[in-house]
Amino acid sequence: MSDMDWLTLRQLRAVTEIARHGTIASAAKALGLTGPAVTLTLKQIESALGLPLFDRTAHGMRLTDAGEAVRNTAAEVERSIFRLSDTINEVKGLGTGAVHVGVVSTAKYYAPALVVGFKHEHPMIDVRLTVGNRQEVVQALTDFDVDCAIMGRPPKTVPVEAAVFGDHPLIMIASPAHRLAGQIDLSRNELSGETLLVREPGSGTRTSMEIYLGDLLADPSIHFVEFGSNETIKQAVIAGLGVAFLSAHTVAVEIAAGRLVALDLEGLPIRRQWFVVRRSDKSVSPGARAFLQFVVHSGTQFLPHFPKLYEEASGE
Repeated sequence: MSDMDWLTLRQLRAVTEIARHGTIASAAKALGLTGPAVTLTLKQIESALGLPLFDRTAHGMRLTDAGEAVRNTAAEVERSIFRLSDTINEVKGLGTGAVHVGVVSTAKYYAPALVVGFKHEHPMIDVRLTVGNRQEVVQALTDFDVDCAIMGRPPKTVPVEAAVFGDHPLIMIASPAHRLAGQIDLSRNELSGETLLVREPGSGTRTSMEIYLGDLLADPSIHFVEFGSNETIKQAVIAGLGVAFLSAHTVAVEIAAGRLVALDLEGLPIRRQWFVVRRSDKSVSPGARAFLQFVVHSGTQFLPHFPKLYEEASGE
């Protein structure tokens, strides 16, 4: 029997909460225990391991390397318990469980409606959404922090299974008062002298824009202004600050209301696809399996549709 065989879930949770909150008192409150009880638990674990799990600093308790290892193990145990709960409930026929979904920020405009549709069919399955740019969502997949992810392009750095569930048009938008609004068959060179509002590095939209612009990226007359969110970019374009390359799904409401227009530039819209992906080397919980199946079979109905964009493109 090793020194760690006696570790309990309660003790592992104590380490997790101390790391999360930085103090014994706050961790005790989160756990519903007294401060002395949590202190004793920590002393027991550190004594058994023969190593300190935290450095006591003026700014709170900081995990040591040994503490990081214990916290990571605690997270793995929690995930295993959730998977076991899902499996038992599936065997019982209860249709309960949970799924943690990573969503790239471009998809957040339809993801809530997709979740509502899923909950109509699976009301007992809890869904948690984590929104970030492409780089952040790929990192969540890498760290096993999400069960699956919705994104525009499957990553190559992580072993994944990916399924297409819908069309993803990318367009250049402008204010209706912009000099190029309403013109047809525009060359990309018309963007010379423009201010382009762009997403931050790490964004899938930013990468697609750079591929589309090609040599124009080096045009000194084009002024690039970087923003960290689609919302800020949309408001800046509406105000007349410049033009922007975005997913049509992020601007559906504004285009329908006449607050924004899609510019008729050569090569646009770029036709990408939406994927739902999961790690191929991670077991699939019943809740995650139900969500994956729902997205593949029904996800497209929750996407905004732009028949006019495709009619124009097909006429080129």
